[in-house]
Amino acid sequence: MPYKETVMKMQTLDSLEGLFINQLKDIYSAEHQLVKVLPGIADDANSKRLQGVIAEHLDQTHWQIEQLNWVFDHLGITPRGKRCEAMAGIIEEGRDILEDEGDPGVKDAAIVAITQKVKHYEMATYGCLCTWATLLGHERVARVLEEILDQEKETDLILTDIAVNIINRRAVEVEGVEETIYG
Repeated sequence: MPYKETVMKMQTLDSLEGLFINQLKDIYSAEHQLVKVLPGIADDANSKRLQGVIAEHLDQTHWQIEQLNWVFDHLGITPRGKRCEAMAGIIEEGRDILEDEGDPGVKDAAIVAITQKVKHYEMATYGCLCTWATLLGHERVARVLEEILDQEKETDLILTDIAVNIINRRAVEVEGVEETIYG
């Protein structure tokens, strides 16, 4: 049976290939959802540095979608058909938090937390996809997915750095609490 027909038949969870395709579609949906909400999140941020990180994340997300399109094309699969409910939930939770009134510094801390939840979901998904692609013999696909995973990890590290060194310090100052956690 040709590969494309085999893949089409395996889009259930009856095989690792089916799970792999299922989760590729899931992350593809997640990335498309992010493209729609990241501009608004950047607008809600007060810190110029945080706005810049989110803008860079948006650029990376566009590039990642292009890479995922290549993966689907390479595998002979249509990328549509699955909505990422997990990302929809994280986005909805973020909207609920950001709709609340509050101090701009504390809101920035919330934006970092929401964005890191997104990053951690993406890292978990891309990590699994890399492993499965390798096990399934999709070496070129695995390399593309690993490059995306590396970007996600790097953005997470940047977010942690600005949270620890800038954003969370400002949020603590709002409380009038002397900072003892980070120095």
